[in-house]
Amino acid sequence: MAGLKKLAEGFILTYKYYNYTSGYIHHCTIEDLEFDTKYYYEVGIGNTSRQFWFLTPPKPGPDVPYTFGLIGDLGQTSDSNRTLTHYELNPAKGQALLFVGDLSYANDYPFHDNARWDTWGRFVERVAAYQPWIWTAGNHEIDFAPEIGERQPFKPYTRRYHVPYISSGSTSPLWYSIKRASTYIIVMSSYSAYGKYTPQYRWLEKELPKVNRSETPWLIVLMHSPMYNSYVNHYMEGETMRVMYEPWFVENKVDIVFAGHVHAYERSYRISNIAYRIVNGSCTPIRDESAPVYITIGDGGNLEGLATNMTEPQPSYTAFREASFGHGILDIKNRTHASFSWYRNQDGYPVEADSLWLHNRYWNPFRASSVAAI
Repeated sequence: MAGLKKLAEGFILTYKYYNYTSGYIHHCTIEDLEFDTKYYYEVGIGNTSRQFWFLTPPKPGPDVPYTFGLIGDLGQTSDSNRTLTHYELNPAKGQALLFVGDLSYANDYPFHDNARWDTWGRFVERVAAYQPWIWTAGNHEIDFAPEIGERQPFKPYTRRYHVPYISSGSTSPLWYSIKRASTYIIVMSSYSAYGKYTPQYRWLEKELPKVNRSETPWLIVLMHSPMYNSYVNHYMEGETMRVMYEPWFVENKVDIVFAGHVHAYERSYRISNIAYRIVNGSCTPIRDESAPVYITIGDGGNLEGLATNMTEPQPSYTAFREASFGHGILDIKNRTHASFSWYRNQDGYPVEADSLWLHNRYWNPFRASSVAAI
């Protein structure tokens, strides 16, 4: 490339999965980059080289604005293509994308067809080559298939998608943290051990106190299986993780918990099941201004289709739900305010079907109140 100033060397790996052998997978870390700078990069040499670019994030700070896209459970169908196209063409498109798990759905094909990982990589390149995607592993990344001799979970996912887990003191790429502008993002693994004293538990126990809300006032958690879900599909699957970690999220004033898994959209109020009320003989979450908003956005467009069956009546903790494919945009304005919008695909073009303003719990203590019933 003309004007080439730096050369970064990476490494190459391959892997085998049943009767599939991957092509060469290249991983390269570029160091000493400046904040908020556009870099052009070239992959390959000679006639096979290709050119792309990316923008590095701004230096972390409490009032640094930043925009994230949100997609989950994408797959590679015509609906997936519509979701990615709508995100790509959205004027509010993020500077980075938070992906809440279930990428290629290769395991939904006979013998966990790993060639589907190749086609999915080519499918998302048009966006992923130009902005960072912050990954969460879902159940479709487990790829544990002893019936065909594959007993190592997450093999294709971890070989293909590297994350900066070592820098956050994690022992696994399945849980880690990352800072972006005024936001601190914690990624958790719904399908790794998370009970008391497990590696994930011990890591999160040490990680939460490290969050400096004076530098990064917004605290976001990503996982795959939602803690709150009013759809019939996957109902209560996230309950054990909720019981384990919801008190930590409330205590540390987590702002939003994003999840996927359920192939639909749902947004909760700020609610907590730590203190609850009894309604018709069952425990019901109540409004808690110290608690996060829970957003399920597993509606990327996968081949399994939408989750259309909802529990009735709609729970009082659910602010909005709709079984449509789509994507989200989280726009961090400053230390106190952010907006979130969900765009559905069903109308042939991105329609903003749900939105809300978020007030930061850490920097808006006067807005927080004692727990009040819905």
